[in-house]
Amino acid sequence: HGSCDEVNSDIVNGFLPMSNACGQQGMSYQGSATNPGLRLREGESSPLVCAPGDEKYACDVDLTMRARARPPSIVSSRSDSADAPGPFYCGPKTDYNGFSGHWSFEDNEEIFQSAKQNRLGRTDVQGCCFWGRGSVPIKGICAYGKLNYFLGKRAADEGRPAMFPDIDFCQNPGAICNNDEYPNLKWIVGLFRWIMEVQEYDVDGFNYMKQLRKYVDGGFKDSNFIDSVSGIVTQGCHKPPCIEGLQFLREEKRANFTKILKILGLTVPLKSEESMF
Repeated sequence: HGSCDEVNSDIVNGFLPMSNACGQQGMSYQGSATNPGLRLREGESSPLVCAPGDEKYACDVDLTMRARARPPSIVSSRSDSADAPGPFYCGPKTDYNGFSGHWSFEDNEEIFQSAKQNRLGRTDVQGCCFWGRGSVPIKGICAYGKLNYFLGKRAADEGRPAMFPDIDFCQNPGAICNNDEYPNLKWIVGLFRWIMEVQEYDVDGFNYMKQLRKYVDGGFKDSNFIDSVSGIVTQGCHKPPCIEGLQFLREEKRANFTKILKILGLTVPLKSEESMF
């Protein structure tokens, strides 16, 4: 869709709520183990929450923070409208009378007639500034916190080498897409996430590097590897859908993956095989 910022796309009860900035497809972007009021429904967990032992990385949720995404330059091919939805934004409830509305493609604006919930019941965008950004989007307070800890202002403040010592990614997550001084930042963030979360992925018997070697040695035939990598990137687990009812566009992701392999000059079977890891 040509956007560095995540695009609002999760239709709930016939509406496209602006509160999707807090999380789409049942995921909470500002949930944390130490902030239970912002987590998923009771008994559920989010792939975006810091794992035990990693809580130190998480950004604090600032309820006074304000941010606005840049509109996408290209509309998704799946859209039925010639217009893109309005960009995500976040801010205190006092900025918009206590609740956010929904996007109307017909009126090309946000409608505030009544509160519209996202899949987790959020009807506001207070503290919801951690939507996806970057070429391989990072989402949630844990991912942004790690970025800040290793590459941003927190690294510099704590005496570690920092590639972007003047950017606090917890206080200014929008810098990934809106910082003219670092136009390549969205690509660096994508590589950072790939290295930190994909290459290092080793959960429930699925080790990314081992499965990658198996996929290559097997002649690029196993479609389940594509599904697993797509699940890790988009939803945080290797067995998508990662949350019950979560949308996973399996065939589209397989087609895109295969297209990239062909662009790289690799020979790909006409139809990949199905197997179980």
